Amino acid sequence: QVQLVESGGGLVEAGGSLRLSCAASGRTFTLYRVGWFRQAPGKEREFVAAINWSGSTSYYSPSVKGRFTISRDNAKNTVYLEMNSLSPEDTAVYYCAGRIITTTEYDYWGQGTQVTVSS
Repeated sequence: QVQLVESGGGLVEAGGSLRLSCAASGRTFTLYRVGWFRQAPGKEREFVAAINWSGSTSYYSPSVKGRFTISRDNAKNTVYLEMNSLSPEDTAVYYCAGRIITTTEYDYWGQGTQVTVSS
């Protein structure tokens, strides 16, 4: 079992930045990859970025590549999502998700944190 808790969401003006945090606890040794997803009102959930729990391999949605940076602090069991050059299109609830080594799907999900970008 893994617990994920997101934080850092809020209101920001277009062009601004926010850093989201995803704190993992529990059986974190089973994690293979941690990702960020987002869901805007009336829209389906979409992938944003992911990073392997071990190593530095990362993945980005084309819509955020070059603007967002995912990173990990292993000592704190925390994954970060640095979001820069934000636009209103980035407004959504952002979720942290964990994938264990024996699956290809994300097994654990946080409660989400709201990010609102004003124009």
